[in-house]
Amino acid sequence: MMMTRLALGCALLASPALAEDVTYEVDGESFTGYMAKAENPQGTVLIVHDWDGMTDYERQRADMLAGMGYDAFALDMFGDETPTETVDHRRAATGALYEDRERMRMLIEAGLEQARANGSDTPLVVIGYCFGGAVTLEMARSDMADEAVGYATFHGGLGTPEGQSWDGDEPPILVAHGAADTSITMDDVAEFTDTLNEAGNTFTVEVYSGAPHAFTVIGSDRYQERADTESWEAFSDFLGEVAS
Repeated sequence: MMMTRLALGCALLASPALAEDVTYEVDGESFTGYMAKAENPQGTVLIVHDWDGMTDYERQRADMLAGMGYDAFALDMFGDETPTETVDHRRAATGALYEDRERMRMLIEAGLEQARANGSDTPLVVIGYCFGGAVTLEMARSDMADEAVGYATFHGGLGTPEGQSWDGDEPPILVAHGAADTSITMDDVAEFTDTLNEAGNTFTVEVYSGAPHAFTVIGSDRYQERADTESWEAFSDFLGEVAS
């Protein structure tokens, strides 16, 4: 698959050794993820998609990571039969999982199993975009937390659901956030950092001036090249720190 070579084209250091869609089942439902493998992987990255489902965007990010020397699996949180064409469809798909955290965790676990079955037994890092950022933090708060050595969110949801909390023992967390994000505000960022700081977590928050929500979505009208490039560099450094 050819990658769009914009600001991040330099991040593709080599072609994936293997890149293919992976179909799997969860409770009789069909899901489609994407596996991109590195020649000699130094780590594994589990990618959680935005509210529009597992698309070519996640495939592109997985290819980039494979080119950097990491196996990458983009999981599917919705399933093949869930429509995502309209805003209403996407609100319904994400809302159903926000309301059913048990199912959300089950689908994360299924994706994790596929990442391991199709990739390598190397240190795992989990990343998510927007809705996927909230899913990433859900895994970090769960009993699966120690399956990964680090968690990263890009313009992701940061709220802690009622009945959940942070105990301070979770692996390191990286947050990449746009200062002009009106969906997840700087007040939300402050509340999140206060919560993690009080719990004793290890975390880093990167804030990019002028960057709106979804600033990493290449080709969209919200894309901001500087914030995308700098947040990817921050994530690359994070990978080197936690997965080496």
